[in-house]
Amino acid sequence: MTLTSEQTTAGQFWSDAERHLVRYGGPFTPEIIERAAGSFVYTADGRPILDFTSGQMSAILGHCHPAIVATVQRQVASLDHLFSGMLSRPVVDLARRLAESLPAPLDKVLLLTTGAESNEAAIRMAKLVTGKHEIVAFARSWHGMTGAAAAATYSAGHQGYGPTAPGNFAIPTPNPYRPDFTTADGAFDWQRQLDHGFAMIDAQSSGSLAACIVEPILSSGGVIEPPPGYFAALAAKCRERGMLLIVDEAQTGLCRTGDWYAFQRDGIVPDILTLSKTLGAGLPLAAVVTSAEIEQRAHERGYLFYTTHVSDPLVAAVGNTVLDVLQSEQLEVRARELGAFLRNGLLQLQQRHEVVGDVRGRGLMQGLELVVDRKTKQGADALGAQVTRRCLELGLHLNVVQLAGMGGTFRIAPPLTATRDELALGLEILDQALGDTTKAA
Repeated sequence: MTLTSEQTTAGQFWSDAERHLVRYGGPFTPEIIERAAGSFVYTADGRPILDFTSGQMSAILGHCHPAIVATVQRQVASLDHLFSGMLSRPVVDLARRLAESLPAPLDKVLLLTTGAESNEAAIRMAKLVTGKHEIVAFARSWHGMTGAAAAATYSAGHQGYGPTAPGNFAIPTPNPYRPDFTTADGAFDWQRQLDHGFAMIDAQSSGSLAACIVEPILSSGGVIEPPPGYFAALAAKCRERGMLLIVDEAQTGLCRTGDWYAFQRDGIVPDILTLSKTLGAGLPLAAVVTSAEIEQRAHERGYLFYTTHVSDPLVAAVGNTVLDVLQSEQLEVRARELGAFLRNGLLQLQQRHEVVGDVRGRGLMQGLELVVDRKTKQGADALGAQVTRRCLELGLHLNVVQLAGMGGTFRIAPPLTATRDELALGLEILDQALGDTTKAA
């Protein structure tokens, strides 16, 4: 058989990929992606694939949004990168606007590149300001793959890399679907779980508790949303111990959950807030936001986080454009409305398919967990992988949590600019994939 030039090119592509790329996680999606636009990515042979992950949970305005494209083209031609000690208007404007979007006293901003970097900077600041070194996180957390961020990441990546810095502790993840503490009537007793978690922390601590870092919705941990009231109680635990509360809104910040910031639902204000993915709408932009009091104390103690791309003007200009679009199109309202539509569709799938054990999440961050049996809630990693493959064949990219024991949980996070018709198409494909896969089992 004679191969076409396109087949030969594709074959060479995968040969080169296998020969030269370092594998850094789960398997690569078996498609060559040539371009992207709006809610779709397109393969080399022109096949559209509906993107229900917003890229890496980041492209909240869809792919290649015209306003973002225009900003990049304009900014890169005039001011792209500077010496890290130099300031530009896009940087100062973005810092001011982020502060204006947040409750007091969050008004000091550090602009960086990735979520791991922003969490690294936040943890470093918390240690310096408190004079302590111990960090607490959820047992199914994900905060990044660099030193301190990786040490506070417990859902994966701890084995085989040697010891982390002393003083990193985990507390139980408050998972209402799989409660480990229950009341007499079987309801999740999150207060008792939280009390137990901090009793364990107190027993292990050397008296040097600096901070607790948490995600409002644990995305990589299985799209787990702690119950209302939990974060207020957690904040109180931190205050009692002189700890700072760091909230990592890499995926939940900037309208995705239906509020500008997910922590707003719980009536708390973090001591330090980190933003990343959604802030750059797919470009490498992150932020650390804190109070003037904490920033002043850090500065007096010589806070150092001098990096190559701190305060870069190009991505700061993109961040300003992201805020423009979010505000002008009221995308927090859109996320609430489309989120309700999406959730209703997922609940209908739960009614039709016995393997759908739970639907959870908020706004346009939804989770769907597959189980072998609804009564035992036994996970269905293998089925999750099969449904993922079938969805891709049918033209839908879904991200199953690719961690042991969580491979049956889908993270569904389409762009905030997606249409109802696109969401309906995704639900239709997922419905067919679930049906096809369970019939074949």
